[in-house]
Amino acid sequence: GHGVMPSTVCSVGEVLDMGYVMARDTVTSTVKIENTSTLTLPFSVQLESLSPTRDRDRQKIPSFLTSSVQRTEIVGTQNYSGFSVFSVSPTEGKIEAGKSQDFVVTFSPDHESLYYSDRLKVLLFGKHTAQEIHLKGAARDHPMFVEGGVPLDVPVESLAVISPVASQKALEGVDLVAVCSGPREAVRSLLLLLEYVEGSAEPARAELTVGAMQSPLLAGKKAVEFSLDNGAELQRAGFALDGPKGALERGQRKRIGVSWVPPADLQTSDPPLVSALLTVKGDITESYRVLFMARVVSAS
Repeated sequence: GHGVMPSTVCSVGEVLDMGYVMARDTVTSTVKIENTSTLTLPFSVQLESLSPTRDRDRQKIPSFLTSSVQRTEIVGTQNYSGFSVFSVSPTEGKIEAGKSQDFVVTFSPDHESLYYSDRLKVLLFGKHTAQEIHLKGAARDHPMFVEGGVPLDVPVESLAVISPVASQKALEGVDLVAVCSGPREAVRSLLLLLEYVEGSAEPARAELTVGAMQSPLLAGKKAVEFSLDNGAELQRAGFALDGPKGALERGQRKRIGVSWVPPADLQTSDPPLVSALLTVKGDITESYRVLFMARVVSAS
């Protein structure tokens, strides 16, 4: 007899990012796996979120109590409805020698979150792992988003839903005038860290991306506008902005480039930290507090 090793080629890498979609919308992506061996390969598909040992594996220290370096969780935010965020079709079958199989991955988030994730495994003969793909996606209630920098929040959310009655009780004794006069949306924070290599002729660089989603759930084509303010203070600290203002149509993205060269009077013991407000206007107005932090690092 002849021993033959099964071999496959996948059309995507280790990560399949479904991008930003509107909450309660559905998008699909196709993954193609080609059988490059000389034998027929029976396959089955598994999702980490549906693993029978997942409950046992979760009996550990909660991920939000550990540092980002130590976090190893694969399964992220799940739907409130109990239905899977990600689904794959087909789940089993055979790939003939020299042929390929298309797998349709569906992303169906039912609420806003930036941390939907799962892991897709394609098994051959019920035990040999042919492919492992990390599935990622984000959902928003509004048609605009901001990417880049280091998010200053926790990538784990509570599934508790606050009822209107509970909210009313919580507001008893609160100055409602002060509450109503405050901003409608919470200000999110992003950290941009720029590291200038000592003696380099090139400035340190970073960027933010502002995007406008395209979805059948959206009526009309109202543009998304954005502006990053506080340019004077940024300029004094040595920061330069490229494209701090602009407008986008549905499906477009625009970048805000940031570069930094240390000023001549920079005290290395006191690296600059400047805050600026990024305002994004779509169907609502959202604000992002962007923290610009810069430092000089040695060439080694």
